[in-house]
Amino acid sequence: MAIESINPATGEMIEKFHTFSESEISNALDQARGAFRSWRQTSFGERGAALRRVAAYLREHKTQLARFATLEMGKTILESEAEVEKCAWNCEFYADNAEGFLADEPVATNAAQSYVSYLPLGVVLAVMPWNFPYWQVFRFAAPALMAGNTAVLKHASNVSRAALEIERVFRECGLPEGAFRTVLVPGSQVDKLIADHRIAAVTLTGSDPAGVSVASAAGHALKRSVLELGGSDAFIILEDADLDAAAQMAVRSRFQNAGQSCIAAKRFIVLESVAEEFTQKFVAAAAKLRVGDPLDRDIQMGPMARGDLRDDLDQQVRRSVAEGARVMLGGKMIDGPGSFYEPTILAGVTPQMPAFREETFGPVAPVITARDVDHAIELANDSQFGLGGNLWTRDLDRGRALARRIESGNVFINGMTASDPRLPFGGVKRSGYGRELSIFGIREFVNIQTVWIGPAENAPAQQTSTVAAE
Repeated sequence: MAIESINPATGEMIEKFHTFSESEISNALDQARGAFRSWRQTSFGERGAALRRVAAYLREHKTQLARFATLEMGKTILESEAEVEKCAWNCEFYADNAEGFLADEPVATNAAQSYVSYLPLGVVLAVMPWNFPYWQVFRFAAPALMAGNTAVLKHASNVSRAALEIERVFRECGLPEGAFRTVLVPGSQVDKLIADHRIAAVTLTGSDPAGVSVASAAGHALKRSVLELGGSDAFIILEDADLDAAAQMAVRSRFQNAGQSCIAAKRFIVLESVAEEFTQKFVAAAAKLRVGDPLDRDIQMGPMARGDLRDDLDQQVRRSVAEGARVMLGGKMIDGPGSFYEPTILAGVTPQMPAFREETFGPVAPVITARDVDHAIELANDSQFGLGGNLWTRDLDRGRALARRIESGNVFINGMTASDPRLPFGGVKRSGYGRELSIFGIREFVNIQTVWIGPAENAPAQQTSTVAAE
């Protein structure tokens, strides 16, 4: 069975890959488990040096690596290059900070000494999506590897070349053979991988149905999991917002990566007093987007990653229009080769419409009018998702207070939602659980071990005995 990589800008096949046989999968798992035994014994200094070599390699070969991503999934070459740069930053961040994040923590008890240690778990399976083919992987891999774990990657099939390149980069930069392995398998193999005794934990970035499947398999196997799933982020514009800045950032937040991002702004909730003015500015700014060949450095939006995804998005637009939404910009597929869709803005969207109720994973922006601030927050929280969100106001005290009422893992005030190695990243509700990045992310895949050494000298007898059996 072969995996075909199709260029979404042209519809042409780029490359074919063979799916791994049972013996190849087993060999990869054996290698990862074997590498763990030695990798866990290395010092943070040794691991950090390896990750810094990876960062340097990514920067030196940014152009080539970015081209693979653009050809396989269609994002613009400038976006692909920025993605590779961000991966290098993440490697350096954890090379610099992992030892401090995972240092033993002394705790005062009745023992002579007691402390908490953070120890690696083993082989972590990463099930990753196509929309950020490098970043999603490195976002997980840098902290997991710095913690002393090893990794097996099951990437989305349409970015198989990127998946193999990531393995090659880690290997060529001096990580032990098997410390990071890619397996080219269909999604139907994931449950079997999770159940395998050589896998210690699993992380998934993907849709909420995929999250249900992975969480079920991990739960059945009693293995730790982290899920970063879909989003339908609210972009709330209050009456005192800087509308020009909000409109410009709305375009970037919605149409970057052709709108194919879990944390893209997806529901633009505007107070009615400024709704018409904001919508006009939003439409005017979005109309200037240059759509075309993503390898052209002047292009600002490429195709969607696959034809079936474009078809699904078009149906969401059509159903929303049939229910009363008004097309202010775009609204249809672009004729010709490739999976291109026009940058689209819909007005008059209401909560029962697909453009509001469902996650729109493409370049479509629904504008929803709110009566007042309380109604805006109500609309923002009226979603099964809770990944990120934006709030635009000049009153920062009010912004901070309102952020506490928004049901999401991230709230960005007067800016665009983005993941940052220095800050925890993750969601609530059907956007998943667990956190990536920062100190919280690196501690997801460790054994938090209590060490008690005693008894303390001259301690009263009752202090050295256990209070209860558990």
